[in-house]
Amino acid sequence: MTIEAETLDGERMTLSMGPHHPSTHGVLRLIVETDGEVISRAVPDIGYLHRAIEKIGEKLEWAQFVPYTDRVDYVCAMNANLAFCVAAEQLMGSALAPVPRRGECIRVLVAELNRISSHLVAVGVSAMDLGAFTPFLHGLAQRETVNDIFERLCGQRLTYNYITIGGVAFDLHPTAVAEIGTFLDELSREMKRFSQLITVNPIFRDRCAKVATISAAEAIAWGLVGPNLRGSGVDFDLRRDEPYGIYGELDVQVPVGRNYAGRHGALGDSYDRFVVRLLEIQESIRLCRKALELLPPAAAKADDPVGGWQSDASKVLRKPPAGEIYVRTEAPRGEMGYHLVSDGSKMPYRIKIRTGSFAAVGMLEYLCPGLFMADIVTVIGSLDIVLPEVDR
Repeated sequence: MTIEAETLDGERMTLSMGPHHPSTHGVLRLIVETDGEVISRAVPDIGYLHRAIEKIGEKLEWAQFVPYTDRVDYVCAMNANLAFCVAAEQLMGSALAPVPRRGECIRVLVAELNRISSHLVAVGVSAMDLGAFTPFLHGLAQRETVNDIFERLCGQRLTYNYITIGGVAFDLHPTAVAEIGTFLDELSREMKRFSQLITVNPIFRDRCAKVATISAAEAIAWGLVGPNLRGSGVDFDLRRDEPYGIYGELDVQVPVGRNYAGRHGALGDSYDRFVVRLLEIQESIRLCRKALELLPPAAAKADDPVGGWQSDASKVLRKPPAGEIYVRTEAPRGEMGYHLVSDGSKMPYRIKIRTGSFAAVGMLEYLCPGLFMADIVTVIGSLDIVLPEVDR
């Protein structure tokens, strides 16, 4: 953190936090005005990671854009793959063979494993930013196991290009079901240890309680989604309320904020958002087990020799009909939606992506005034901002 300028009265200062500050979780810069230790204003300065992904998508064939979706949110690339593919499949309609049921089950399985992985990073880093390093290592160790599973599944550990239009790129390898089951059992035990280390720690609780409290009305008005919305007590989850794939069969349970800090906190504070993510990890464990139970012994990829997915897996995709569609899915940071416009050609006419982190960054200027400087990292961590979702 460096001092950029100082006002003439010698009291108020303008500080630059980022874009290389480790607790901004990426290349986010905040221009912070302070009066001593108290923040009077904090303005996000974004754009350091802009890569024109949406414009690139208009110069590629439909299936060629899938690897770029990994970069929309590299912490949950499986969910980013899924969001685009579901939108493209719905736009194509009957022009594409339906995704096989085994493919749908595998999609849910890898999406929920990636949600677990993403939330482990979120809660672990939140603890580390506030001085608790050990829980971060425990969360990262479990995330590495998810990476190992994905590496054996598709060869990659971060950007996967695994979920494809029409299904998934590869079927599960012979030992995958057993490996995933063992991991889920181990994670259930480890999350109890994690909570003992940090969730019930009074120092951590008090650093988060009543910090950046967001009411349900404010969360809706600012367009917050996902755990940030549910942390304010709003009971909404696209997997349950607008189901896609096989989520409608899974009876998704939705954790919401309830002032988990009790007399120390308030509904919708940073502690509620932290606890909601922990509870979502538990729910994702249940959903993964359910997906394994429903997994049928059949093809994982749509096979349409007439022109959809070729039987030789050459991935030649039919041109979708002219039209447009908006489809949203529940990524770890909330609604990830794709507005796709087709003019009937082999390339999209327009791609527009809606992400949760963009809305969360916009709320920082509203939340930070009146907080202490030390609380900024609490706020950023509780909102779980990932910068590729902001700069597209």
